[in-house]
Parts: sequence; structure tokens; C-alpha cells
Amino acid sequence: MWRAGPILALLLPLWEQGCWSLISVSGAFVSSGAQNQAPHSAEGPSELLRRHKRSWVWNQFFVLEEYTGEEPLYVGKLHSDMDKGDGKVKYVLSGQGATSIFTIDESTGDIHATKRLDREEQAYYTLQARAVDRKTEIPVEPISEFVVKVQDINDNEPKFMDGPYMAGVPEMSALGTTVVQVAATDADDPTYGNSARVVYSIISGQPYFSVDPKTGVIRTALPNMDREMKDQYVLVIQAKDMVGQMGGLSGTTSVTVTLTDVNDNPPRFSRKNYQYTVLESLPVASVVARVKAADADIGSNAEMEYQIMEDGPGVFNITTDEDTQEGVIILQKPLDFETKNSYNLRIEATNRNIDPAFVHLGSFSDTTFVKVTVEDVNEPPVFTTQLSKMVVPEDASVGSPIGRVSAHDPDSSNSPVRYSIDRNTDLERFFNVDALSGFISTAKPLDREVNSVHNLTILAMESLNHANIGKGFAAITVLDINDNAPVFAIEYETLLCENAAPGQVIQTISAVDKDEPPSGHQFYFALPASVAGNSNFTLRDNKDNTASIVTKRGGFRRREQVLYRLPVLIVDSGSPALSSTNTLSVSVCDCDSDGVAQSCGAVAYTLPAGLSTGALVAILGCIITLLVMVLLIVSMHRRKKEPLILEEERDVRENIVRYDDEGGGEEDTEAFDMVALRNLNIIRDPKVRRDVTPDTPTFFPYPTSSSSRPVYKTLPDNVVFREFIWDRLKDADVDPSAPPYDSLQTYAFEGSGSVAESLSSLESLSTDSEQNYDYLSNWGPRFKKLADLYGNSDGNSVFS
Repeated sequence: MWRAGPILALLLPLWEQGCWSLISVSGAFVSSGAQNQAPHSAEGPSELLRRHKRSWVWNQFFVLEEYTGEEPLYVGKLHSDMDKGDGKVKYVLSGQGATSIFTIDESTGDIHATKRLDREEQAYYTLQARAVDRKTEIPVEPISEFVVKVQDINDNEPKFMDGPYMAGVPEMSALGTTVVQVAATDADDPTYGNSARVVYSIISGQPYFSVDPKTGVIRTALPNMDREMKDQYVLVIQAKDMVGQMGGLSGTTSVTVTLTDVNDNPPRFSRKNYQYTVLESLPVASVVARVKAADADIGSNAEMEYQIMEDGPGVFNITTDEDTQEGVIILQKPLDFETKNSYNLRIEATNRNIDPAFVHLGSFSDTTFVKVTVEDVNEPPVFTTQLSKMVVPEDASVGSPIGRVSAHDPDSSNSPVRYSIDRNTDLERFFNVDALSGFISTAKPLDREVNSVHNLTILAMESLNHANIGKGFAAITVLDINDNAPVFAIEYETLLCENAAPGQVIQTISAVDKDEPPSGHQFYFALPASVAGNSNFTLRDNKDNTASIVTKRGGFRRREQVLYRLPVLIVDSGSPALSSTNTLSVSVCDCDSDGVAQSCGAVAYTLPAGLSTGALVAILGCIITLLVMVLLIVSMHRRKKEPLILEEERDVRENIVRYDDEGGGEEDTEAFDMVALRNLNIIRDPKVRRDVTPDTPTFFPYPTSSSSRPVYKTLPDNVVFREFIWDRLKDADVDPSAPPYDSLQTYAFEGSGSVAESLSSLESLSTDSEQNYDYLSNWGPRFKKLADLYGNSDGNSVFS
């Protein structure tokens, strides 16, 4: 067995007789087990037995990572004292990486690594070694473990696990202000050499920033950096292992540093003077103009406050638009060109959030001037008083003046003004206004109880320009007068018990009045003189606008009188005093012992006990007989009718009589007017009797001889119809067989003017028609009348 003397001293506590020897690849670690040969020892049998016990003598193996040689890397050697070199002992390796990474020579115990190892993936391997008899496979030594440790080399560069970095630092910061700290890690073994020892340096970003080599803290390297000049910097930071020495590995990261804003810039107007023009009719609360002061800062550091310093407060106001930070000038009061036609405003802009650290830089405000010019427009008339309050007595006569409204043209032309009332506010036209003077007067009687206040809209317009209309308002209060008499407050239903005692109050009454006197109502109650001395009731005035009705006697009986009507006189306290008489109905009732009415009204009449049933039947029979006789008389009277036309020979085609119009008889002289048949322009006296022959039968008198009368067709068209109708009316007036009432009679007379002549069959008998109607005589008695009319061969007309 091969031994190394210096190492034996370190391994003496571990060695035993018959132990393994392990030789590292470097020869630094050798374990041996030599049999103790002390010949003259005083040890007993137990000591001799312990000397023959075999065990491993052990240490670690080391192997470099990332071996790139072509041959397997020698790791170490296993050897047992039981191996005599005759090949009877076989070495077996098991555990992590056995056979896949590590191999062992079964005969010699040499261990080799067949693959490239990486410490960062696995730093050590635990293996088990056995020595067995080659033939029997029986272990000759107990199994034991050993460790193969992978020795580190510098094969990993530093890495920034949190990069790239974003950081911010306020602008104008002092020198050395900390910005951010960076950190890099190295996967190499920090316990072995300098492979994992990192230093930091700045590659890009100088001279503005610096980095601490050991800690990685980045700081400002220049003071008062201005964001408005440059607001962002990109730094490149390097981390290098091997303490930064030559041959070390390095890694980099970027750091973006943003300068955050501080309020170090005051606001500034781009111009010192602004000019704007507005119309004098611009509505209140309208925007007049916008101005803006620029600020190089951003965010809250650029927020502004604007103020009007001169010539504007009261008329104009300025606010800040929070979105644009503009100053918005707003009109607060109406403009009037005739009063003032221009305004010079001095506007001041101030930072809202001033940083005291930068006050030394100067004032954080600026001013500008804004000139607002007012342009004239044609304005509507303006009322001197927008709301005029007036009063008028309720009994004011029509046309009474109430008050006056006044308006003027505000323009320089000062045109005359005309007034009118907006009738939408005076639908019933109670009032008028004088168009020139503006005096308001009553147009109708007023009633305060219907409407106590009238709100009118008065319109004013220029005499020559009605396009612009000014509006004023008049509130007219109607003053009350005593024009309503008091009446009962409610409709009383007074019940009087039959057993009521004299002096008993049966009803308390009160009154109401539509009027409203300033001092309140005061009513007086009394009985009229005509009933003051009645023996049944009296009235007691309670002097509190109520009165009590009191019985004068007792013993009221429903059989004697069911209902009493008591007139009550009520007088108010107005000037002049008004009164009314109201009737109180008192019903007599049957009451219980507590005075609660049980039944009221008339008592059923009871027949005398001596009247027999036979008498009652006889009375009923007489009544029924009388009723039957009356019905018979009425029926016979209705069946009896007088003929409307007695003359059978009268031409039935001439008149059409309607039987559903009864008329008013001789007393009714207005029920029918024949002039309604035509829209004539001549009005007939409505009082002419229609039941006698008229004194003047026609409007155009002519001789009665038929030979001298003009033919209808020679007269004017409307005259033809009038003459025809008056002829028929005269015939009806003198005809004794005509009905004794007015009736509507229509005539089939077409008049003249038609080129086609008449198409009516009424003139068929007077023409030269060849139609023969003699066959009508053969049709029986029902057609006898038609046969007589149309069967004459002589051709005489029915009008002849």
C-alpha cells in the first residue's frame, strides 16, 4: 500500500487495521489502513479481535468544472487492503452520476469523469463504493460513501436581475443626491477566489451622474439640473467580477433617470395688451375673452390663479379653466353702450402652488392689459320699474285708471314707445293700457272673490320698430269691498224631538262671507219681524259669530206638523252692511230617552176601525172604472181625423203635405216662413197674419185679370218664384178646407232659364205627347184615379 507521510498525521485518528486507501488525483489526500504490529503489547483477546475489524479511511475528491479535454478526467483511486493484486477483488461504484458521469475501473479502482461538469448546476455528487469478491460477489469491505466536489472556475458574468431600472430625481437637486441603487449577482462560488466579487462603474451618463463601485448607489454628479432643458437621462451601468481585474467577466444594465418638475418658473403672458369687442346685448354670464399665461412647469406647478385688478370688478369676473389653465373673462352685469363703451382691465396671473425653496428666483406672477370695447345695438325699450305694483277697488267702474307704466328707448335715437298688454296674461281682458301714455285702466267689472291679484305682462316697443319688444310686469291687487252678504256656513239639518222642552237649544248656526274686511268678520243674527213673534222658536245671538235656535214651547207632534221652516236674518259689519235671510229647516222626530232621533217625517195615516173591507173594495172599483172611461175617451179622440184635402179632384201632384209637423196653430205666427224656400233679398213683415187673406197678395201688384198678368217666364227669375209661391199661399189662406196649422208645402216648379226645358212629368198632360193611357181603365178600381187623370183624350192640363 502506497502512503504519504504528511497526510498520515491528519488521518491517524481515523485509521484502523485492514482499512481502504483513497488517493486523490493530486496525491494530497491519501488514506491508508496498516495493521498495527506492536509485538509486545499487553492487549487482551478483545484487543486482538478489534484489530481484525476492517473499515474505510475516507476523504473528499475534487474535480474542476468545465473540463474540455478529450480524455476522461481522472478523479481519484479506490483501494482496499484486501486487494492483494491478484484480481480477486472487484470495485463497484453507485450513487449520483454513477456510470453516467463517473466510471470506475473494476480492477484498479480508478475513478474518471466522462462528462463536462458545471458547478452552478450541481456543486457536489455523493457516491457509494463497494469491494466484492469477483467470483462470489460477497463484499470484502463494508459499503461506504464519499463526495466528489466540483471545483469552481470563473465562468459566469454578473447579472442585474432587476434591470433595466427606472428612477426619478427632482430637478435642481444638490450635488450627490441619491437617485437609485443597482445590484448585480454572480453565479460563481463566492467562497472560492474572486469569481463572485463584483465592482460597479458607469459607462454612459457622465458627467451628470456617478455610481458607487461597491454599493451600486447612483448619485447626481452635477447640481441644479434643469428639467426644462432636459428632462430624461439614460445611464449604462457595468458590473465586473474578479474585483474588476483583467480577465474578469462583466454585465451591464440601463438606468433611465427622469427629472421631476418643481415650481421654479413663474407664469408669463405672451402679450402685454389684448383687445376684444363685444355687443352690448351680450347676455350676463357669457364668456367675453380668454387669456393665458404660459408656465414652463407642468402639473400642479403650472396651475394659475387670475385676478382683475383694475376697471373690471363688478362688471367682469375672471375664472381659471382647469383643463387649459386659461383665464376666462365672464360678464357679470349687463353692458350699456350709452353709459360706457369701453373697459380697460388689468389681469394678474399667479402660480397657485409656490415652492418657498425657489422664492429667491423672483416673483411668481405676471400682468397684462385687456381692452374690452362695447358695440351699440338696437335695444328694446326698458321699463323704468320692472315690476309695478298697483291697487284698484273691487267696485271700480269700467274705464277707471289704475296706474301707469313707463318705458324708454335706451338707444341714442330715443324713439317714442308704444304699450300693449300680453293677452296671454289677461285672457278675459279685464284691463286696457293706453298705447301712448302707458296708463292702465279697467275694461270689465272686477270681482275680488274670483281673482284678487292680476299679474300682467306689459309690452313696450318702439313706434317705428316693432321687432324689439321690452317686457315689464304689473301686479294689480283688487281691494275688497263689502259686496257679498253673509250666508249659512253649511246646509243645516236640524232635528227636533217631540219631547223637547221649552228653552232647549236645538241648533247652533254660524255664517260665512266671501268678503274679507281688514278687521275680520262680525255677524249679527236675528229673526225677521214677520216671524219674530212665532210661538215655536226664538233665536239667541251668541255675539261670537254664532247663534242658537231655542224652542219656545214643548209638545211638538209629527201628526200635527212634520217640518218647520224658520227664516234667519244674518247681517255683516261691512260698510254698508249687507244682510241675507236664510231658511233653517227643522224636522220633528221621534226620539229615545237620550234625545237620539229614531224616526223623522210624516206619520202613516190609520183608517178608522169602523171602515169595512167591502167599503175599501167599492172605492177601488170606482177608481178603476173612472180610469177605464178616461182611456176610452182619449182613444176615440185620437182616431178621429179631419181630411187634409177635401177636394178629390185637386191635383195631387201639386202639393206634398208632411204630416209629422204639427205647428203651433193660429197663435203661432212665427213657426213657418215661406221665404225660407228661396234666399230672397226682400224681407217680409213677420207680423202679417197667415191665417187670413193678405191685404197685398204680391210684392208687385198687377191687374187681376188673367189676360193682363205677365207670364212667369217673362219675369225675373227670383220674381217668378216669389209670385208662384205667393199664389199658392193665397190659395191656402182662403181655402176653408186647409188644416188649421202651418204646414210645409213644396212645389215642383222649376222656373225658367234651362235650355233643356223642364224634365218634370207634371207638364206631360199639357204637351203634345202621343202616349195613350186608356189602358189604365182596365186595371181595376185601384187605378181609377190615375185613369181619370191621364185617360182624358182632350189633353186638358191639370193646371187649367
